[in-house]
Amino acid sequence: MNLKNGQRPLKTLERVLSKAGLGSRTDARKWIGAGRIRVNGKLIQTPDHWVDLERDRVTLDGQPVRAGKKIYLLLNKPKGYITSYKDPEGRPTVYDLIQNLGRWVVPVGRLDRDTSGLLLLTNDTHFAELITNPDYKISKTYLVKASTPLSDEQLDQLRKGVMLQDGPTQPATVRRVRDSGKYSFVELTIREGRNRQVRRMIEAIGSKVLKLVRTEIGGLRIGDLPIGTYRELLPGEVRSLMPAGDRLHCPKPPQF
Repeated sequence: MNLKNGQRPLKTLERVLSKAGLGSRTDARKWIGAGRIRVNGKLIQTPDHWVDLERDRVTLDGQPVRAGKKIYLLLNKPKGYITSYKDPEGRPTVYDLIQNLGRWVVPVGRLDRDTSGLLLLTNDTHFAELITNPDYKISKTYLVKASTPLSDEQLDQLRKGVMLQDGPTQPATVRRVRDSGKYSFVELTIREGRNRQVRRMIEAIGSKVLKLVRTEIGGLRIGDLPIGTYRELLPGEVRSLMPAGDRLHCPKPPQF
C-alpha cells in the first residue's frame, strides 16, 4: 500500500481488482485493456493508475468492485498437478480442482509437481505473505520415502543441518517412521521454504526422494481429507496459523 495525497491509502488499479478476489493481476490487466473498468465513471485503461481506496468508485462492466469475503482453503494436492494458474504444456493445475469455487485464490507457497499433500490457498494476500515469510519460521512437515535405507547417522545429519548449494540448512526435526528392506520412511519438519528443499536435503545425505507428501503446516494437519479435494479452514485454524505478533496487533479476528 502506498500513501499519497495527505496519507490516503492508494493502490494500483490492477492490484485493487486482484485483491477484491475477482481474478489474477493478469486477468485485471486484460479487463483494463479491454475497456471494462471505470473509476468514478471515467474509463481507465492504465493498469498502474492509482486508486484512492476510501474515495474512488471502481466498476467492472458497470458493477461496483468491492472487497470479497476472505477465503482460506486446505487442498489435498495430488501428485502430477502444478500450482500455477495456467500451464503452457497443458499439464493439470490445482485450479482444475477448485473450478466450482467461484472466487479467485492463490497458493500459499508452492508444492512441486511430484509432491502431494497439504496446500493452502487464499485471497487474503496479507495472510499468505505472513505464512510464507521465513522470518516467522512456520513449520512444514513432510512424509518422505527415501530410495535407500537411512542410517541413524544420516538422520542425525538432517537434525544438525546439511550443506546445500545455496548454503546450510537449519536443523530439522526428524522421526523415523519405518524401514523396509529397501527403503526408509521418515517424517521431516523444516522451517524454511527453499526451492525443492526436502529433496535436496535427502540427496545431500546420499539418498533420493521417491515419494514426498506434505502433511502439516504450522500445526494444521491434512487429516483424512481425500486426495484431490479441499475444505475451508475454520476461523480458529486461520488464527492459529497467524504469527503471534500479528495476532496481538489485530484488534479482532479475520472476518468471514
